[in-house]
Amino acid sequence: MESLPTTVSSKSDRRGRSSKSQNTSKPSLIMAFFSCLAWLYVAGRLWQDAQHRVALNTVLKKNLELRPKALTVDDKLMVLGCKDLERRIVETEMELAQAKSQGYLKNQKSLSSSSSGNKKMLAVIGVYTGFGSHLKRNKFRGSWMPRDDALKKLEERGVIIRFVIGRSANRGDSLDRKIDQENLATKDFLILENHEEAQEELPKKVKFFYSAAVQNWDAEFYVKVDDNVDLDLEGLIGLLESRRGQDGAYIGCMKSGDVVTQEFVYTQPSSVNIVIEHYKLLTGSQWYEPEWWKFGDDKSYFRHATGSLVILSKNLAQYININSGLLKTYAFDDTTIGSWMIGVQATYIDDNRLCCSSTRQEKVCSMA
Repeated sequence: MESLPTTVSSKSDRRGRSSKSQNTSKPSLIMAFFSCLAWLYVAGRLWQDAQHRVALNTVLKKNLELRPKALTVDDKLMVLGCKDLERRIVETEMELAQAKSQGYLKNQKSLSSSSSGNKKMLAVIGVYTGFGSHLKRNKFRGSWMPRDDALKKLEERGVIIRFVIGRSANRGDSLDRKIDQENLATKDFLILENHEEAQEELPKKVKFFYSAAVQNWDAEFYVKVDDNVDLDLEGLIGLLESRRGQDGAYIGCMKSGDVVTQEFVYTQPSSVNIVIEHYKLLTGSQWYEPEWWKFGDDKSYFRHATGSLVILSKNLAQYININSGLLKTYAFDDTTIGSWMIGVQATYIDDNRLCCSSTRQEKVCSMA
């Protein structure tokens, strides 16, 4: 009977211990829960910080790209324009090599013509003309200038003759169309597509003529003739034949003279235009040179061939073609050509037979 209290007491002990364990597990669960919350919070902050660092790095990289960087030697050369200068030097050297191969340099024969075995043309003769000179062109075609089959036979002899004209200021107008129609019928024009035909543009026309002639025909000589000149064609051909193979030849009726520094200005009605033109002829004011101050204190032109008829050998015409963009023009085409010849190794040949206004008998040209 004494054992019963012991059993009862052991059961009561077990109940006490289980209730204590339940009491101690609740705080542990609460602590674990808060620990998980704290861990999630810390992890979230770390992830946000990582995203902020990525965004910050991106902004810094963009700012670095926008910041002016320290100039390298190549950058400084580019700023100074040296690279552009170097490029132009290389291009000039290439053009010089091409000019050498085509007979530009003095005593340098044309490799292209000698290697091909074909006989070079003797001359390209360009006769200046304008939009209002239709009757004058027909007069030339009926006198010294061959036409149709005779023109082709002359080309077989090595002589090309073309009327030289630019384009109208209003491209494609009736003036241009008339020239195109006339050329379609006669086939004796050299039309300068990039030149505007105008009296004040004549000095520039000579650049376009020589450039176009050199590009289209390989000849010994290139001849510029004014539209008020009659030619003894056979006499001119004989003169050129005697000079065949002479490089650096600048041939013409050589002259020099005073530079006209005063411009004649008259503002009266057009009814007195004839009197004005006569006065200009008497005083010489029609030859006014706007850049007269460039010709020194004596105001005298350098030696040059008169503009009525000018003959250049191929290497001089090639020089004009290569450097046409840099060559300076003056008020008149004859002094303009003369200024170009000063800076090259040109042989000046003064031939009285080319003085078209002279009264001597032995000449190959005369004023029309």
